[in-house]
Amino acid sequence: MNNAEEIKKMVNEKYSKIAVASANKTSGCGCCSSEVDETDYSTFNDDYSKLDGYVADADLNLGCGLPSEYAGIKEGNTVVDLGSGAGNDVFVSRALVGASGKVIGIDFSEEMIAKANNNNAKLGYDNVEFRHGEIEALPVKDNMADVVISNCVMNLVPNKEKAFSEVLRVMKPGGHFCISDIVIIGELPEQLKNSAAAYAGCVSGAMQKEDYLAVIKSQGFRNVEVKTSKIIKLPDELLEEYLSTDEISEFKKGDFGIVSITVVGEK
Repeated sequence: MNNAEEIKKMVNEKYSKIAVASANKTSGCGCCSSEVDETDYSTFNDDYSKLDGYVADADLNLGCGLPSEYAGIKEGNTVVDLGSGAGNDVFVSRALVGASGKVIGIDFSEEMIAKANNNNAKLGYDNVEFRHGEIEALPVKDNMADVVISNCVMNLVPNKEKAFSEVLRVMKPGGHFCISDIVIIGELPEQLKNSAAAYAGCVSGAMQKEDYLAVIKSQGFRNVEVKTSKIIKLPDELLEEYLSTDEISEFKKGDFGIVSITVVGEK
C-alpha cells in the first residue's frame, strides 16, 4: 500500500473502530490492535496508571512509551499532543501544566475526538481542547506550543518530513518535542513490510531508526537525542499471520527488530 491517501484512510478506519469498540473494553496496543483482535500486545505498552492525571477511560493501550516522562512539561506551558486518541497523554500533560497552562490534542479520527471530548466533559477541564486534523497540516497557529508530544503515531504518517516540519512550525522559539515511536533496526521480512494490517500495526509503516532520526534533523531541530530504547518482542500469534514456521525461526535469530524509542529535540 503506497498511496498516501489510501494509507490515511485505512489507518483512520482502524482507529475509529477502536474508539467505537472501546466501550466494550477492546484491548491491545495501537501498534497492533484491531477492533476484534484478542491477542495480547501488552509488550508495546507502558503503564500509565500511576501517573498524575491518569484517566482510565482515556487509556486505550495505544502507546509505545511515556512521552510526558521526558517532555520537561512545566506549569503554565502550552502542550500539543499529536494523535491524541481518547486523551490519555493530554490528561497526564494537563496535570503537569496545571490550571494556568493549556493542552491541545490533535487527532484525525472523528470518533477518537468524540470520545476524548466525552472524557473531558466528565472532568470539566476548561484548558483542554481536542481538535480534528492531520499531523501533516496541523490546525494550530505558528509558534504556539512550548512542548509537542506524540505517542506511537508519527510512524503511521506517510509524509514524515512534512509531519516534523509541522512540529517545528507550531513550536515556540526555544520550544521542544518529546515523541515515543516505533522504528526498525535491520531488515524485516517482506511479508511484514507489505501487509496493510501490519502497517496499521506500526510494523511495516515504521522507518529505519537512523533514517527516522535523519528526518528529524533535516527539518532543523537541535539537540536531537534518543532518551529510551526498548526492543519489542512480537508475539508468535502475530508473526504466524504473516510468516511460515521457518521464517519465524529466522526472524527471531536475525540481527534486526522492532524498537520503541522516545526521542527529544529543540527548536
